[in-house]
Amino acid sequence: MSINFETATFKDFENIPELDIAHRAEIFYDFLNYMKSNGHMNYRLKNTTGTNSTVKVNIDNENREYVSFVSSDYLGFTQHPKVKQAAIEGIEQYGTGTGATPLIGGYFAYHNALEEKIASFFGRSQEEAAIFTTGYTANSATLQALMQKEDLAILDMAVHASVHEGCAFTNKKTFPHNNLEALEHILKTAESLYRTKLVIIDGVYSQDGDTSHVNEIYNLVKKYNAFLMVDDVHGVGILGKTGRGTLEDTNLLDKVDIMTGTFSKTFGNLGGYVIANKKLVAFVRFQSRQQIFSATAPPSSLGIIKAIDLIDEEPEWREKLWSNINYFKKGLNDLGLDTGITCSAIIPVKIGDPHVTGDVGRLLIERGIYTNPILYPAVARKDARIRMSVMARHEKEQLDKTLNAFEDINNKLHIAKK
Repeated sequence: MSINFETATFKDFENIPELDIAHRAEIFYDFLNYMKSNGHMNYRLKNTTGTNSTVKVNIDNENREYVSFVSSDYLGFTQHPKVKQAAIEGIEQYGTGTGATPLIGGYFAYHNALEEKIASFFGRSQEEAAIFTTGYTANSATLQALMQKEDLAILDMAVHASVHEGCAFTNKKTFPHNNLEALEHILKTAESLYRTKLVIIDGVYSQDGDTSHVNEIYNLVKKYNAFLMVDDVHGVGILGKTGRGTLEDTNLLDKVDIMTGTFSKTFGNLGGYVIANKKLVAFVRFQSRQQIFSATAPPSSLGIIKAIDLIDEEPEWREKLWSNINYFKKGLNDLGLDTGITCSAIIPVKIGDPHVTGDVGRLLIERGIYTNPILYPAVARKDARIRMSVMARHEKEQLDKTLNAFEDINNKLHIAKK
């Protein structure tokens, strides 16, 4: 079996039919060494300081400080003193773990308080929120519990991998990103063929940073007697007049059937949540495998409660974030770089060629800028890009350093739009 390492991506090694697990692992290990040898291995690097606008990273046994664009801690709450203190107090009161699943002794007062807090944040009651140990399982475990072989999940093709995993045991159709005509065709042809039709979209999409056409999609969903689920992990805390996300912007907070999100981005911790009517939530609490068989979130989760409060108590973090987004995006566009249609804290620089994208990632590292080259299958094969997450904690000097690095790289590799 021969794979061209110059054009290969991780996806090419997922399943090589003629090779057993040992030989698949061996050839993939060779590929990882190839990537490392040409400076394209910007993955699983060892951070030696906490998430912030700068981070120390150990590369080839050298510990250096980099301007960081790899974290979705958009408001910088992982480093907020009040959030840290609340997490410390949680550990001091309850210890470091729970030792059990929610059903058999792992449901504590702070879990109840967190459900109540996140539900209230969206104008709901505590009965309308279920929390999960990760945002990934908030999607995957919920969907596996709700959607069975008699049902149909209809996915925007750009939704997160956790959604696809959650739909492994049900029927699944995808439609091109934000394509209303294609979505309506699926809804119309499937209307009487399945027991449940659930359309699943993101509020903000994780690679292009654009938003869904959620109002139009909601109207289509209701026209054809279907349900709508919105994963708004990249919108909550950032979009909306008061930071309630994409659904606040579109006046759908109290109308969408299911909303999911994470505590690992805006709220600076770990975990996920599902918001729905109390009967659906009760079903998820007692039927989802993650709720039944996985230990619950640790007491440090009390930091999340404080982070939720800070969205309203300290709106200056959102204001600083948006000032940084607008400044950085304008600077990239002034250089002629292609940032696509982003309207969020996720800013891609689209390059296209995966090998050139890898070279850009290497050159940025050399200039003290830590970013993520994104290749197939996360994006289309010819749509490789450098993906950056802007934070409220970035300072203008750090953004300017990054813009200067991109200008130098563009002069060398000519990555600007023609």
